[in-house]
Amino acid sequence: MDETLTKSRYSDEELQEFKEVILQKLEVAKEELQNLIAALQTENENGTDDTGSVYKTLEDGSSTLQKENTSQLASRLKKFIQNLEAALVRVENKTYGICRVTGKLIAKERLLAVPHTTQSMEAKLNQYK
Repeated sequence: MDETLTKSRYSDEELQEFKEVILQKLEVAKEELQNLIAALQTENENGTDDTGSVYKTLEDGSSTLQKENTSQLASRLKKFIQNLEAALVRVENKTYGICRVTGKLIAKERLLAVPHTTQSMEAKLNQYK
């Protein structure tokens, strides 16, 4: 029988394992966010200030689009970081890995793949029916 069907929560050792995975992902995400913020703060380094006005206009449009895309990435990354930090709170209060819809344990494989999830696959799939 699958042990997730008989347990009501993950053991302290398992929670520690999840915590380490979350902390690793959090470190990488924060580093990526800093890189995106740095990219948003830098001016146009291509040196097109002294080129023709037509090229400058095209460059400005391209630069604006790139900054919008970078800003959207940064926004998604901030939300991901918030979700990971919320997962750490759930680890600390020993509610991590419990589906907020079904109340059952979320499969360990799913938590390792998507450590900030709050739903089991069963709940996630039912969401689209």
